[in-house]
Amino acid sequence: MSPSLKPATQEKLRRFSQLFPEFYEQFVSSDTQYDNLKLAYQLYKQKQAIITAESAGEQTSLSLAAKNQPGLLRDVFGVLAAYNLSVHKLEVHGQVEAPMLIFIRMKVSRGGRALAGKTADNVRRALREALEGRFEVEEMLSVELFENNRLGSVQTEFYIDQRFHLPALLIESDEEDGMFFKMTNAICPENLLVVNANLLLWRGRTRLILYVLTDRTGGIPDYRGQKIAERVKARLLGSSGSAA
Repeated sequence: MSPSLKPATQEKLRRFSQLFPEFYEQFVSSDTQYDNLKLAYQLYKQKQAIITAESAGEQTSLSLAAKNQPGLLRDVFGVLAAYNLSVHKLEVHGQVEAPMLIFIRMKVSRGGRALAGKTADNVRRALREALEGRFEVEEMLSVELFENNRLGSVQTEFYIDQRFHLPALLIESDEEDGMFFKMTNAICPENLLVVNANLLLWRGRTRLILYVLTDRTGGIPDYRGQKIAERVKARLLGSSGSAA
């Protein structure tokens, strides 16, 4: 915690950090924790999602603060897929206690370049409308992308992360267009809340690790988690994989 903050602000930040998973205070930088606190206050005042886009060299820094809900990442990645954006970095911090806010930071690009001003504005607008339920992301996606949710060479795994003490769902596949939408779309029927994420891009393969809870912020026993991983894999391979 930054010593430059006033004692009252430090106390607010301490109480705020306790709403996140146990690892949050230890592994998330003080600057990010403080930024999240300010975003939460802004979210409280504006009563709507906070979405910003800023140029960062050849990429665009996209950040979002909103009320967490199952399927939120699916909507976010659906919008990015519709605009043909590449995701280079992903940072997710979700609360595990009320008010259940989520803070997402990404580095994105299109065609190897940062988003032009008008494109960035359109992406922000589309994200807001999708999160507020004013339209379904399927309306933006091409028929080919929406109807073919399959990914190549998919691996899934469920485990309890011993470092973060959270249920984790790992999905790995070959890199291809719309893959993050397809991954999160396959998870959507499970009705899970994502509270943290790790992303690894390596030699044409993509590994996405999502730390998840039930929509009632409950843990997930191993036997149920294994079934979830199996159903997610089945959906990505073109089977029904209906939730049980």
